[in-house]
Amino acid sequence: MDLNDLTPAELRVWEAFPTGAAVDFQGSAERTVRAVVLRALMLNGPRQDGEVPVLRVAGAHITGVLDVRYGAVETYVRLSRCQFDEVPLLYGCEFRQLNLSGSELPGLAAATLRVDGVLRLTDCRFTGPVALGGSQISGALFMDRAEFHTSDDSDEPALRLNHASIGEDLVAPGIRVHGRMVCNDASVDASVNLMDAMLENPGGTALDAQTLSVASDVHARRLTAVGRLDLRGARVTGRLDLAHSRLSNPGHTVLQASSSVIGELWLNEAEPLDGSVNFRQTQTDLLRVAPETLAGEVRLNGLSYTMLSPHVPAERWLPVLRRDVDGYVPHAYEQLTALYQRIGDDHAARLVQLAKQRRLRTTRAWYGRLWGYLQDVTVGYGFRPLRALAWLLSLLAVGTIAYGLHEPPALKASEHPDFSPVFFTLDLLLPVISFGQEGAFAPKGGYQALSYALVITGWLLATTVITGITRAVSRQ
Repeated sequence: MDLNDLTPAELRVWEAFPTGAAVDFQGSAERTVRAVVLRALMLNGPRQDGEVPVLRVAGAHITGVLDVRYGAVETYVRLSRCQFDEVPLLYGCEFRQLNLSGSELPGLAAATLRVDGVLRLTDCRFTGPVALGGSQISGALFMDRAEFHTSDDSDEPALRLNHASIGEDLVAPGIRVHGRMVCNDASVDASVNLMDAMLENPGGTALDAQTLSVASDVHARRLTAVGRLDLRGARVTGRLDLAHSRLSNPGHTVLQASSSVIGELWLNEAEPLDGSVNFRQTQTDLLRVAPETLAGEVRLNGLSYTMLSPHVPAERWLPVLRRDVDGYVPHAYEQLTALYQRIGDDHAARLVQLAKQRRLRTTRAWYGRLWGYLQDVTVGYGFRPLRALAWLLSLLAVGTIAYGLHEPPALKASEHPDFSPVFFTLDLLLPVISFGQEGAFAPKGGYQALSYALVITGWLLATTVITGITRAVSRQ
């Protein structure tokens, strides 16, 4: 490049490059630098013996298109607090390190970008789409407090990180994304930091992280998301921390985490989710969420967890299970039962199993529902066995009083035991035990009808007790 064609501002940058000196245009009247000058420095800038060339520019107004597609930039590049008129074209480019911190850009076309060190977009403001799909970053990706925008009439994601590979951390606390953030099938070899982030795409997908792979934790406390968080098939080895978050997608799915494997899923202290939740076939060791947080419809079929925190009474979880859009989901009840059994809360486990049977009853034909109501009223499907004793004592009292006041005549006047209203009633109620009273006396009229009712009730009571005991024993 002919030095005579350079403006004074460009000449300052050109002369500083060989020694790596920083050029800061802050407060300068002339700060315009053409993109072609920066491109020439990146690809074939002057060298000086014994010095390490570095492109360090701050506060410049960069005009024209910075087109370094497929280029190999061997020097460190820092273009901080700069204002770009055009979208930089970095497709297929290789950098040692790239720092655009604090700059304002109309977008960034950097798909399949390769950075051997760190890529810094800290405090950047993008007014158009940023494409980093398929990029390979050996170090960390810093996007602290960066803002990404896309036009309302565009379907293009505001930030695209799909198929990207990040060798260290993805650091983006306080990030603001107005539009869709796509990082499906991306891999992060350390942790992801989305603390205090804001993702906004009302009525659509705010975060598309399908099959995202994170080797450590995802820190997303105090995340605000308007739109769907799609984590289908994601793999998070450590913790997915959404504590104190605010997630909203009214009338639609707000958190889609089906078929995911997550070490720990934290939603503690989060505001009630405004939308439905899909945890089908999800696996996690610890699910940390209050039942009231899952305020909308849920999909829990196949959800597997080892521990549930905080420990709350079963009555608070049962309404959540009843809101499953798939209707009666046996697996959800069995998972909750197994949890309470592991921690030794047998009472809560019985309540869940009782709720399961009641929910199952609603799916049966009328005669199945009738039999279910009978089991519920009498012995609580075997989970409330003392009810059978209460029924037995009540019927025994009724029969004893009735036959005590009106002793039935003997079948054989010369051969009968002394009448006992208590044991006569027990003979009627207990189908497999005989005290010799039932066959010796024959009630008449209404008392005969009472005896028939006691016999039938006794058989029904015995059958429901046996059914309940069988169910309890088989569950063990």
